Amino acid sequence: MKKYNNGEFTINNVGDKVELFGWVQKKRNLGGLVFIDLRDRSGIIQLVVNPDSKYYDLASSLKSESVIKVTGKVFERQSKNTKIPTGEVEVIVDSLELINKCEDIPFEITNDSTALEDTRLKYRYLDIRRDNIKNNLILRHKVCMITRNFLSNNGFVEVETPILCVPTPEGARDYLVPSRVFNGRFYALPQSPQIYKQLLMIGGMEKYFQIARCFRDEDLRSDRQPEFTQIDIEMSFANEEDIWSIVEGLMNDIFKQIKNVKLDKFPRLTYNECMNRFGSDKPDTRFEMELQDISEIFNNTTFEIFRNILNENGIINAIVLKNKADSLSRKDIDKLTDLVKVYKAKALSYLKYNDNELTGSISKVLSDKEKQDLIIKLGLSNNDMVFIVADKKNIVQASLGALRLNLGKKYGLIDTSKYNFLWVTEFPMYEYSEEENRYVAAHHPFTSPRLEDMDKLLTDQENCYSRAYDLVLNGYELLSGSVRIHDSQTQAKVFEAIGLSEEEAKRKFGFFLDAFKYGAPPHCGVGIGLERLIMILSNTDNIRDVVAFPKTASASCLMSEAPGVVDEKALNDLGIKLNK
Repeated sequence: MKKYNNGEFTINNVGDKVELFGWVQKKRNLGGLVFIDLRDRSGIIQLVVNPDSKYYDLASSLKSESVIKVTGKVFERQSKNTKIPTGEVEVIVDSLELINKCEDIPFEITNDSTALEDTRLKYRYLDIRRDNIKNNLILRHKVCMITRNFLSNNGFVEVETPILCVPTPEGARDYLVPSRVFNGRFYALPQSPQIYKQLLMIGGMEKYFQIARCFRDEDLRSDRQPEFTQIDIEMSFANEEDIWSIVEGLMNDIFKQIKNVKLDKFPRLTYNECMNRFGSDKPDTRFEMELQDISEIFNNTTFEIFRNILNENGIINAIVLKNKADSLSRKDIDKLTDLVKVYKAKALSYLKYNDNELTGSISKVLSDKEKQDLIIKLGLSNNDMVFIVADKKNIVQASLGALRLNLGKKYGLIDTSKYNFLWVTEFPMYEYSEEENRYVAAHHPFTSPRLEDMDKLLTDQENCYSRAYDLVLNGYELLSGSVRIHDSQTQAKVFEAIGLSEEEAKRKFGFFLDAFKYGAPPHCGVGIGLERLIMILSNTDNIRDVVAFPKTASASCLMSEAPGVVDEKALNDLGIKLNK
């Protein structure tokens, strides 16, 4: 068995006789001596093979990434390397064995590899040898261990829930698994353990957690994978404050142990406050540039476009880019206009402020009073740039929110040394689906409404808010959760509000609803996105960097070529016929 870690030798090991294993990171022949950097998971150690060694020819012939075993003695290096932990020592080789040779590798195993990501994903087992990916996987392991220890010490019990589940409506599309025994029927892979963890509360477990695998058949992006992991937590006889306290304690423990950072208090904003101030329900609060409502300034405007929008119950909002007006060209502004159009904004107006004067796309159609009111309201200084969107409220907020984030990144306004957490509370209970022409559950249909909104469940769905909450970290939604409905009357009203009949509800959630007849305790919980947390801790914005064997944006695996083709016999066993 391997006894030593190559990256842990120090000056205190001089004189030790050692047996080492690993991969050849690099080989150099200098003045007759062969130098080999031997790498294992812990790091590298320099080996030296003398010209009079019987292993000299073998050492000289070694190719990068070959696996070798050596014995030797640790010596102090004459020429020290301060860039690596083992840079004060080296091992003079007494014996060398080639365990396995390596063919020419498709890319160099270095942290600054220039290989295309598709190439690295095809040969992921080689990519894992790079410190970047390897260290992310080790970091993930550490976070999981901290989580298990923290929750266990706080009275939580880890329980596994099924992977083969019954398909349920709502949320993203399910990944379906056909049954061989019951032809024509299907299991679904869990989008989350939502129903099962609530059943565990009904079962009396009181405090549950699981590092749970979840699956969603949805469009992918840089922070999303078809299969992902949640730190799943549920508590009985608890409310929002209790679950928030547990999560904050866990985050403080993780960031203390991983980053040696003491976190600030987690502020709280309602969903509406977030949208009004930042144009996003997952705002990056590491920089300012908040949205400002300037609608009132134009109550009596002669500018027809603004007047029409206000008459149609629209709004006018602005953001201010401080002291950067001279850095924006017309081409830059055109690109920003294209950006807001993605969010359905019809136009992006802009104004530049210098010497108490506003110039720009709409300056000629504004009255002197409107200009002066803007200068005062927005607190403008020389060289400030004002961006304005006038439209329906949701379009204004979404487009300016995206523009704010774009400008924050482009001009380096974000303090990347900060970890800004934010609780977002009181999400809408419902959202209107244009596609289905009905209200649907904004979170999931088991989310409890606010107590003060109980009478709005069926009569005022647009203004009904829930006891759902998200935790945002540096602009990422880190977790989502809610207080759950635990009485059948409220649950029936929510189903009715989203157009789910009693018969349909029973067909889709029958076993779950039956359980609530047998003494369901009040309960609440969260699901923390493990990959997103590791992304932030490892300073990457690509979720594939923190997953051992990730899928591409098209949900395929370049290494294994999954999804694969199934032969006709297997399909026949499942009672499935493919459309040509």
